[in-house]
Amino acid sequence: MLADALCRALVQSAHAVDVTATGEEADSVLTTANYDLVILDIGLPGLSGLDVLRRLRNRKSHVPVLMLTALDTLADRVRGLDLGADDYLAKPFDLPELEARVRALLRRSPQSTLFLQHGRLKLDTVGRRVSYDDQPVELSARELAVLELLLLREGRVVSKEHMVNHLYGWGDEVGANAIEVYVYRIRKKLQPLGCEIRTVRGMGYLMERIDDPA
Repeated sequence: MLADALCRALVQSAHAVDVTATGEEADSVLTTANYDLVILDIGLPGLSGLDVLRRLRNRKSHVPVLMLTALDTLADRVRGLDLGADDYLAKPFDLPELEARVRALLRRSPQSTLFLQHGRLKLDTVGRRVSYDDQPVELSARELAVLELLLLREGRVVSKEHMVNHLYGWGDEVGANAIEVYVYRIRKKLQPLGCEIRTVRGMGYLMERIDDPA
């Protein structure tokens, strides 16, 4: 129930989320896939969260890890941190606090970029806001996530497959035209500002700038 609630909350914030039910599944997935963040419950069936964390760090992975536990003792916190956890949250907790810790860990990640700039357009990756000349541009969470992917690869083509992989988790049913719909909506909002998203037929989308006419 907790995993389902966390998944729904993070998806609503436009994160792609994969969920595993056992320590063995988590260890297997973390061996083959790369993630921006891991939320790891200590009390997993099979391998404990601490065992999963130990194996993860033994593989020299530096992915940020937020540990969850029902045990709020100093010894448990110290053990998790000594094994390489980046943060620790005891159950029960308030969802806004978890979301704040997620933002903080992503912000501290070596791959993190606080602001993405495209001309006079700015995307705050932590506050999840877009502005143009410091005036807000209203985008849905999913639209903002698509724009973020385009800005991160500014000047390069971003394929639909890449977008789907970064915006959706396992088992999500993604319509064939879902990405096209989001790009269409973003275009309508950004084209009046001089920002252009170009379609590269058969390849994907390219974020480029259209200069104001002289």
